[in-house]
Amino acid sequence: MFYGTAAWDPWLIVAQILCLQCLYYLSLGVFLTFLVGTRVSRMSLVYFFDYAAVTTSTVTGWCVIASFLLSSLAGAGIMLHLIERAKKCLDFSATVYIIHLFICIIYGGWPSSITWWVLNGTGVAVMALLGEYLCIKRELREIPITRFRSNV
Repeated sequence: MFYGTAAWDPWLIVAQILCLQCLYYLSLGVFLTFLVGTRVSRMSLVYFFDYAAVTTSTVTGWCVIASFLLSSLAGAGIMLHLIERAKKCLDFSATVYIIHLFICIIYGGWPSSITWWVLNGTGVAVMALLGEYLCIKRELREIPITRFRSNV
């Protein structure tokens, strides 16, 4: 859990980043499959990493936007169980989206769509703020103390 002092463990941080990134893309894939996969003949990585797929001019583009926003909500829930500390949520959320930016640059070039930037800025804010809220709620729960009564 999160009680006591935290020791500096870089391997744990790297493992948390990798797990969070993989689970973020897994949730994005699930949402894209249900929202976009029913509208297109063939799913591809374009919907994950190409900024041109994020558009408000088509219904498919709106489904891509909805998938990314739902994935940021799912990412907040994942951070609740994986990261467990409210003060680390912003760092891990920003890391997920920075890695996503690098992958998008490698895949399709520099994102020149304002819609892409607004979507990802909103996504990182939603993931960080909701993740912090959920973690704070967990951190502030009362610690149950049971009293053992003797039968003497």
